[in-house]
Amino acid sequence: MQDKICLITGANAGIGQQTALELAQMGATVVIVARDPQRGEAARAAIAATTGNPRVELLQADFASPPSIQAMATSFAARYDRLDVLVNNAGVYLTGRETTADGLERTFAVNHLGYFMTTLLLWPSLLAAPSARVINLSSDAHRQAKLNLDDLQNERKYAGFRAYAQSKLANVLFTYELDRRRGNAPVTVNAVHPGFVASNFGRNNRGVIGLVMTRLVPLFAKSVVEGAATSVYLASSPEVAGVSGRYFVDCRPVKSAPQSYDRTAAERLWAVSEELTGLRLPSLAHTG
Repeated sequence: MQDKICLITGANAGIGQQTALELAQMGATVVIVARDPQRGEAARAAIAATTGNPRVELLQADFASPPSIQAMATSFAARYDRLDVLVNNAGVYLTGRETTADGLERTFAVNHLGYFMTTLLLWPSLLAAPSARVINLSSDAHRQAKLNLDDLQNERKYAGFRAYAQSKLANVLFTYELDRRRGNAPVTVNAVHPGFVASNFGRNNRGVIGLVMTRLVPLFAKSVVEGAATSVYLASSPEVAGVSGRYFVDCRPVKSAPQSYDRTAAERLWAVSEELTGLRLPSLAHTG
């Protein structure tokens, strides 16, 4: 990974931080993106100190805020001439329905639209690399989901797991649709199920869910090292050079849920995402 430039969202803790650390250990220039500047700086400093790699940078972004995502992408493009690896890792799990400043349901906004915006805004930087890789953190929770395209905002009947599972199905649909739309662009895109991991994910919730994530999950879940393994593999391994449009579990491609191969649903989700964000996939011309 020497001379490679990698950007990892949600990298101030958990799987994201571990992914950033391991890529930095391999010699990559690593840009971590965090919502909280103080926690982000603490993570950046820890990664740099642990790896001895001074090329660890921090950018701030709130993935519930389109202007914040736009500012992050603009800052990245001003500092770097290309992007070799993008890991869309930032996500939330909310037991109660919340909305963003734009009135969007927060789980859908962060977990899906955050991936969509980040990838499309950084697409020119990805095209500028000789070959680039996009890795979308999904979850096997997508197997329990049925995407209701008439109620993507979960306004009718909100349930935390349902909203989360739908967002993870959206991640897989987005991955496959982007793979179809990339044409001959030298950018691969794959989705990952990291496994059930003992991290800080979900601990922001109060009540039973917060207690379960804090006290019980660490007893039987994967470690963050195990959880990050497939993301690191997809980011760095020559074995997957050119492999695109797949769903990986434990560093192997597997079949995702049948509903994730619904091309009509993927196209409709893409169209809605374009409408909500105002973004279109930039030219597929290779600029590198």
